[in-house]
Amino acid sequence: MSIAYNLITKCPETGARLGVLKTAHGSVQTPAFMPVATQGSVKTITSPELEQMQTGMILGNCYHLYLRPGVEIIARSGGLHKFINWRNGIITDSGGFQIFSLGGMRKIDDNGVTFTSHIDGSAHYLTPERVTRVQNMLGADIAMVLDHCPAYPSSYEEVLRAVERTTRWAWRCRQAHLRTDQAQFAVIQGGVYADLRLRSAKDLMAMDFHGYAVGGLSVGEPKDLMYEALDTLGPILPEHKPRYLMGVGSPDALLEGVKRGIDIFDCVLPTRIARNGRVMTADGYLTIRNAVYAADLSPLDERCACPVCRGYSRAYIRHLLNAGEISGMRLTTYHNLFYLAALMEEIRQAIARGDFGRYYREKSPILKKYYGGVV
Repeated sequence: MSIAYNLITKCPETGARLGVLKTAHGSVQTPAFMPVATQGSVKTITSPELEQMQTGMILGNCYHLYLRPGVEIIARSGGLHKFINWRNGIITDSGGFQIFSLGGMRKIDDNGVTFTSHIDGSAHYLTPERVTRVQNMLGADIAMVLDHCPAYPSSYEEVLRAVERTTRWAWRCRQAHLRTDQAQFAVIQGGVYADLRLRSAKDLMAMDFHGYAVGGLSVGEPKDLMYEALDTLGPILPEHKPRYLMGVGSPDALLEGVKRGIDIFDCVLPTRIARNGRVMTADGYLTIRNAVYAADLSPLDERCACPVCRGYSRAYIRHLLNAGEISGMRLTTYHNLFYLAALMEEIRQAIARGDFGRYYREKSPILKKYYGGVV
């Protein structure tokens, strides 16, 4: 079996779920946040450092790896796990979101997507079958189907066409998927329209995928609309299959997603903002590049147990960042990923104790400090 999801317990007050996602490369305690390794690497962080944080799974991107270094060299090396020296789980995104973000550099038809490489301007044509074969060659534990992700805002008619295309493409990906040791997840679309979300989910559930992702959110819509979409889907998704919310990584949204039954999340947010000098703390975001921290010898977060907070001051990290030292970005990135890993562990413990409802009521006002930031 490619993967197995074991539901351990549920919060009696909310939709929060505690589970274990078992893959050929180990188990992931859920709910969990996955760092993004777009091109086979979590920027500035090594695999051993991710293992220190007990990271059970990372996300690679089919679009980027297809363009560079190319799937053939990865396949010859024995697959993505061996190529990047990663022993735990990997999901590969189909690249649909990246392709549709290219704007005028791509053209969509019912058979697939024609796009121009952002690297060298070369022309490419990807179909659902081609995307599936590429992911078969990469050999990740979980492969995502090619979906049509409409922008926000989009009209009802535009989102309806995207839902219908996503369903057709999902069926073609299902038929083209050949690896029995690799799971395949469908991507539910529908924008902020509840009836289209339900239609997309029901059409995809009829194909019996190994798991279901919620896509087309965290693309600029207000967070309240994202939560409404999750509220719509939570009651109908299969209980004994994993649920994945794509592209979400702010602490407040993680908590709200867990409350609505999401098992796994991914986002570039924690690593991207870290490289720009912004870190997550118990008091909200902190922009360490600001001059006010030039002589601040306290850690990034007094309440954080990560090696960065135990060993380095705000003044030193600010100095590294402003001097252009890569070690500054490494330290802020490590801290942000550790912060989220610790948050998810705290959430799992609350569900296991049976008091996630109380935990949510206490934690939600604190994490609302992040609401004004990007998702």
